[in-house]
Amino acid sequence: MTATLSKPALKIGPHEVDPPVVLAPMAGITNVAFRRLCREYGAGLYVCEMITSRALVERHPKTLEMITFDPDEHPRSMQLYGVDPETMGRAVQMIVDEDLADHVDMNFGCPVPKVTRKGGGSALPYKRRLFAEIVRAAVRAAEPAGIPVTVKFRIGIDDDHTTYLDAGRLAEDNGAAAVALHGRTAAQRYSGTADWSAIARLKEHVTTIPVLGNGDVFSAGDALRMMSETGCDGVVVGRGCLGRPWLFRDLQAAFAGQPVPPGPKLGEVAAVLRRHAELLAEHMGEEKGVRDLRKHMSQYLRGFPVGSELRQQFGLVSSLAQLDDLLAQLDPDVPFPADAEGPRGRQGSASKVVLPEGWLDDPDDITVPTAAEIDHSGG
Repeated sequence: MTATLSKPALKIGPHEVDPPVVLAPMAGITNVAFRRLCREYGAGLYVCEMITSRALVERHPKTLEMITFDPDEHPRSMQLYGVDPETMGRAVQMIVDEDLADHVDMNFGCPVPKVTRKGGGSALPYKRRLFAEIVRAAVRAAEPAGIPVTVKFRIGIDDDHTTYLDAGRLAEDNGAAAVALHGRTAAQRYSGTADWSAIARLKEHVTTIPVLGNGDVFSAGDALRMMSETGCDGVVVGRGCLGRPWLFRDLQAAFAGQPVPPGPKLGEVAAVLRRHAELLAEHMGEEKGVRDLRKHMSQYLRGFPVGSELRQQFGLVSSLAQLDDLLAQLDPDVPFPADAEGPRGRQGSASKVVLPEGWLDDPDDITVPTAAEIDHSGG
């Protein structure tokens, strides 16, 4: 463990990230309320939901609403999705001109069929030259303002079409401030286990900028193990903090070489849930905010002995007063259950990646895929 902890602090451009932990953007999850909740448990870098470069440039109202940051949130971190160097450059220029963010992360990891079918997300790094052009366009626009650009990608499309070593090298050569690898292929989606050995290989391959590891970090112990096994410079946490924002407190303790606090009793979980509701209500209004909280309920209550009828009521909650009534029915002294540990979020199953016709024919083709610039944000 000491080898892990003796690493220099993670720096992404001018920003020091301590502990070296990044909250991954998750559609419908990492809004300003959830990021604030996670930040209250520890420092690090917290990325907003994925923003589509075209939707940003065209000023879609929903997209502009999504790029809300707390006044004390720093650095403000925005993730952009794009397939076209020109649109990506314009989006980053807009971020610079209007002071919308302090850090830009680019998403080339999305495995969702509606995205890969058009050549976007995790399909795109296969087109090496196009990928390089997109990174270069973003960096060129961001650099004069001192805004670092980072790039996140997967191992490749499938086991026969791996792209991560090329993607890492091209991102590094074109000015990226750091790269992050999710140790799965697009075909795996979120199934099976992440291949951390790929993160280790990328770290050997990319030598001048930080390499972050992503995939199967569900506890502070997982994060330390990933760093010691792969030599990576930091970890990206996604599904592991669903219904468990105190994971950032655990990570902070672990990286400081302190004992990881025990899991919270049900009373503390209820208080966190109430805080989450309050922040969402502040952000979206009570009715919409409480409705948005429903998707988090099963994760917060996971493993606790809460009757099925009460669980069902939590899943249909529609006001803060009703939430308070339900929380009052929980036994605050129930200890954190062992089976609440481990993988969280949807695992899904591996499946063939849907790609545009002839996509694999020429990796050097620089043609921007048609209609792949999805016009809505949030994944």
